[in-house]
Amino acid sequence: MARRAVVTGASSGIGEATVRLFRERGWEVLAVARREDRLRQIAAETGATWFRADVTSDADMAALRAHVEETGPIHALVNNAGGAFGLDSVEAGSIDDWQRMFDVNVLGTKRAISGLLPSLRAGAKDAGSGDIVTVTSIAGHIAYENGGGYNAAKFAEHALVAALRLELNGEPLRVIEIAPGMVKTDFSLVRFDGDQARADAVYDGVVAPLTADDIAESIVHSVELPAHVNLDLVTIKPVAQAQPYKLTRGELTTRD
Repeated sequence: MARRAVVTGASSGIGEATVRLFRERGWEVLAVARREDRLRQIAAETGATWFRADVTSDADMAALRAHVEETGPIHALVNNAGGAFGLDSVEAGSIDDWQRMFDVNVLGTKRAISGLLPSLRAGAKDAGSGDIVTVTSIAGHIAYENGGGYNAAKFAEHALVAALRLELNGEPLRVIEIAPGMVKTDFSLVRFDGDQARADAVYDGVVAPLTADDIAESIVHSVELPAHVNLDLVTIKPVAQAQPYKLTRGELTTRD
């Protein structure tokens, strides 16, 4: 029996890489995102199916739930949709940016779980287990200056995942959190509202930041482990990054 995964935020970056790797491993995949043109392209290239939905829209997520229930059970849900907006202090940060971050990172994840958990349970009855993987961030574990809005949203998403794991205890459902550090995707471009130069500067001089493929490998690995093994929390950083605020730019060298 082919296993089936739903991946949100699937039109680029970590989500796209996860769709591609799941397909390479023989999974059926439903790719979910806002950008229909990108979804169509990825589906054509990988054989995945797609559904256009914005995780911040109640109506879109209700439609996604109906679609999934009509097309069969699922065995993994990857909550990847998210993002950061702005890099301001708590005092100066935009309320609109904070609301956007909470809506996509926290409430978007909540909408996906609430809507798709019944289909995940149905899949677990057939396959013996099911998985909920949520991509958070090291920003949800360590605060840093001028990241208060994103920190707060990701800390909340981390708490959501931890509470869910307790609530689902006793069911054959794993709850997995993947918390990346610096990953070179379009994340910073979105954060800086399309300012390419400012986004590029984030990675200047950093030797081998993580890639979307690195995170996808961790996501797929976590759900392909034996069903009794749960990776509660996986923190992944490039070697050059010790903490969000502790980063080496330039070659890594041993000390004499």
